[in-house]
Amino acid sequence: MSVDFGLALVESHPKTERLNQWLEDLDATLPGLAGHFKSLWMTDHLFWNDLYAYEAWTVLSFLAGRFKQFDVGPMVLGQNYRNPALLAKMAATLQVFSEGRYIMGIGAGWKEDEYRAYDWKLEPAKVRLEQLEDTCEIFLRMWNEPGKVTYHGKHYQIVDAILEPKPQPRPILCIGVMGERAHRIAAKYGDWYNTPDAPIAAYQQRLGWLNQACEDIGRDPGSIRKTWFGRVAVGRTEAEALQVGLSRAHQRWTPENAFVGTPAQIVEQMGAHVAAGCSYFMIDVVGFPDAERLAMVTEEIIPQVRG
Repeated sequence: MSVDFGLALVESHPKTERLNQWLEDLDATLPGLAGHFKSLWMTDHLFWNDLYAYEAWTVLSFLAGRFKQFDVGPMVLGQNYRNPALLAKMAATLQVFSEGRYIMGIGAGWKEDEYRAYDWKLEPAKVRLEQLEDTCEIFLRMWNEPGKVTYHGKHYQIVDAILEPKPQPRPILCIGVMGERAHRIAAKYGDWYNTPDAPIAAYQQRLGWLNQACEDIGRDPGSIRKTWFGRVAVGRTEAEALQVGLSRAHQRWTPENAFVGTPAQIVEQMGAHVAAGCSYFMIDVVGFPDAERLAMVTEEIIPQVRG
């Protein structure tokens, strides 16, 4: 399988005098990235410290219409930020209007301060994973089953729910997880599997959990596409790259949680992930939209990893 790349667009941005600065950067930059990146991804958070933040679903719908060169998807939606049946309908609608370019990324949810601030109940991890399983069931049943659909899960139910028109093809379902127990859900429902911010040792361990979960249910692990989401901090020297990784005031990216180094070093790091089974990297290029950093990614890293 060929190796593909997606560009991750994080939800949080420094405050500037021009409210549309982020959009202006996208308009100026994204047309030149078609062919290097196959897709655009939006993280799903409502705020991050005191930075500006944009709501993921609204942005994805906008991106799908404005930049038709790319697939679009969330990395990943928190399953209980939105009603799962309504979300299945929203995804089906965007799949129709984007002519099949939507990918459904979904996870269990985790960011406690957002739950408190927006008056959602943060359930224990076990319950959130059960909710995620219900959500996946509702997605697949509403996308695939004809007529009225009924499902009674542990936490979410639908009764005589109608979803028309059916999405053709139905959206790819990408399950984003980290913990060992959560990999059973990815094995059961995922067309794609994603895990974030994992250096090679952690990535190999998590793939081992996925493979074991597949074995337990009799599924071929090769039927699931393995992907990786995270940050790329690139520089002309290793010292410069390390400095870039620490440049965001609210987040720190190091070789322990990101690809950090010169282009040649990052090619080597990504190559280890490809050897482990990864065939899709959704990357947040630290410093975006800096032209020099993007050029190192598009001209030196992506062609070498694909080759």
